[in-house]
Amino acid sequence: MSNYDELVELCNEFRRHAEPDFSQGPADYTDEAMAAQIAALPDFRKRLESLETSGWPVSEQVDYEIVRGEMNGMAFDHRVLRPWKRNPSFYATVRMGPSDVPKDEVAHVSDVLRHYKYEFPLSAEARREYQAKLKRIPGLLEQAKQNLDQDAKDMYFFGIRQKHSEVGAFEAIIKQFGEVHPELVPDVEKAKAATEDMVEWLEKRHHDMPDSYDGIGVENFDWYMANVHFVPFTWQEQRNLVRRELERSWTSMALEEQRNRALPPLAPAATREEAQARSTADRQAFFDFLRENIFTVPDYMQLGDQVGEPQKAEDRCFFSQCLCRDYLALRCHDIHWLELQREERNTHPIRHRPPMYNLWEFRSEGLATAFEETMLQAGFLDQRPRAREITYVLVAFRAARALAGMKLQSREWTLQQAIDYTVAKTPRGWLKSDGGLILGDLGLYLQQPGYGTSYVVGKVQFDRLIAECACLRGEKFNLKKFFDEYFSLSTIPASLIRWEMTGSREPMFNP
Repeated sequence: MSNYDELVELCNEFRRHAEPDFSQGPADYTDEAMAAQIAALPDFRKRLESLETSGWPVSEQVDYEIVRGEMNGMAFDHRVLRPWKRNPSFYATVRMGPSDVPKDEVAHVSDVLRHYKYEFPLSAEARREYQAKLKRIPGLLEQAKQNLDQDAKDMYFFGIRQKHSEVGAFEAIIKQFGEVHPELVPDVEKAKAATEDMVEWLEKRHHDMPDSYDGIGVENFDWYMANVHFVPFTWQEQRNLVRRELERSWTSMALEEQRNRALPPLAPAATREEAQARSTADRQAFFDFLRENIFTVPDYMQLGDQVGEPQKAEDRCFFSQCLCRDYLALRCHDIHWLELQREERNTHPIRHRPPMYNLWEFRSEGLATAFEETMLQAGFLDQRPRAREITYVLVAFRAARALAGMKLQSREWTLQQAIDYTVAKTPRGWLKSDGGLILGDLGLYLQQPGYGTSYVVGKVQFDRLIAECACLRGEKFNLKKFFDEYFSLSTIPASLIRWEMTGSREPMFNP
């Protein structure tokens, strides 16, 4: 067996070890189980470090770093994050819709009921699996009450919101199953009752809990970035980068508005039919532009274009404000869904699944954010100048909420201060201070350190990669070849993709 084959075997074994078993009942996150999990880590690390990698090609050395990052992620989870002890949202039980990124944005138990993955009516096998998941929920939530023994008031606030949402999900399932699977309704009702009981338990604990700053602090943030995500920027450097992007986006937006001052403003669609026609035309324009200018588009790639009834102005969230005026700018962020379709077909021995512990986030969210402006600069919005303004509104929003998330992690700001800042620094008054969007985003960024900055700092990493490849290849640089190579390397840390594409880990433009 070659050393690389040993790495693949070790990777698979470690990933199995990281996922608690739930074949005999609810997944076990008790103190005893988690102590056993971390106790095995030194042996896994010893085996990894024993591999001789000096003669390996860069692609295999990158795979080694992925496995090392995952092991560091487990160590950080046990040393700092400890979500099974301090974050009620970790005990997620049901999801009604898919995420647009490689894995769910925050850590949670390994046995979530993903309702959206099932076709109804259920086959006999799917019915057994679905029912087994339902039956494990009450036991899991009872276990959670014993495991959650650390105070983290904001975490509990977001956990209560999540559990209320799950109660609503179970209500919707009960209504659906009353028609297609009435025999499963009693199990859904038990899961709902257990969730309602969990809400009551969380609310009591939250009420009696002292105020706290639940971020991990700058020192832990820096270690996490360097050793798990392989991001070459500290908290301070990321703050400076994100602040610069915020300034640049406001400037660019103001200049676009000045250039377009004689043009009529973008108006929301008046009817669903008008909105649908816009969406369908823009989806086709998006694919046409991709095929002609950006990357090879396989036949299997597709995007939906269905829209709902137009919302009243007072009901629109930030993204609805963008979409109701022009679909093109935000359509570029749909690169997420195209990537998911590509990765479903990934057969790489290590990269066939997204790396654990969110190693993918700066690559995935960074690309989607960068792609909006990349498409703008490549000419996609030349015929829609007012849509260019929306691109910069999007950058500003992401930079503002990233800075707010960083201040939560550094323990400098309360949740309310973070909300107020993001609302004030998002253009056009489109972000509501009392809306679910900003609460959901900041809750995510508190639970998953670095996620908020991943959009903007990941964008900076992507921009730098294009610059370096253009510098290295000179007149031979071709955007389509660049993207095709980039996508072939999977959703792994951005700095590791850079190493594979440039052959170097040293910053190219440093004097």
